[in-house]
Order: sequence, then structure tokens, then C-alpha cells
Amino acid sequence: MEFKSYQDFWYFYLTQHSKPTTRRWHFVGTTFVCLFLLMVLITFNLWLLLLAPFVGYSFAWVSHFYIEGNKPATFGHPLWSLRADFQMYIYFLTGKLDEELIKAGVK
Repeated sequence: MEFKSYQDFWYFYLTQHSKPTTRRWHFVGTTFVCLFLLMVLITFNLWLLLLAPFVGYSFAWVSHFYIEGNKPATFGHPLWSLRADFQMYIYFLTGKLDEELIKAGVK
């Protein structure tokens, strides 16, 4: 699927995360990524840097395959997907995610 802009992709991305449980599992995975990155800064253990994406994506992909029932957007648009995941994370933390879900027609 092709998108004219990141904003178009963002709304598509939200439709691919329509179930609250999928969004929660993404939140858990992204939190682990942030914790791994923090641990890298504290310990200078670069192995943690290599493990961070595997841990983060494991939560996200399991939620897509077993909860949402779709293919992760990462496969088609890896960079925009990564950006959207962190955007969804920040919106979740700041309470703005519901507004974006409504704009995307998910809620």
C-alpha cells in the first residue's frame, strides 16, 4: 500500500491497531525498548542495544498475529512504522490517543 504522506500512513497505522489490547502490548514493548536504551546509557552494555528491538517487536508482532489478526505495518513501511509506534506511545502517555483514534475512524 502506498501513502502520499506520513499523516496518511499514521491514520492507516491506527486502523491496524484498532483493538485496545494490541495498543497495550505495543505500549509494553515500547516501554521495554525505552528501558533497554536507558540501561545502555547507564551500563554502556551495547548488547542491550542489540536486544532492544527484538524485545520491543516481539510484543508488537505477537499482538498483531494473535490479537489484531493482521500483518505488522513494519513489514511494508519500517521507518514510518517505527515513528508511528513512538507517536502512538507519546499520545497514549499524554492522553491524546483517543482523539487520534476518532480522527482515524477507529473509535
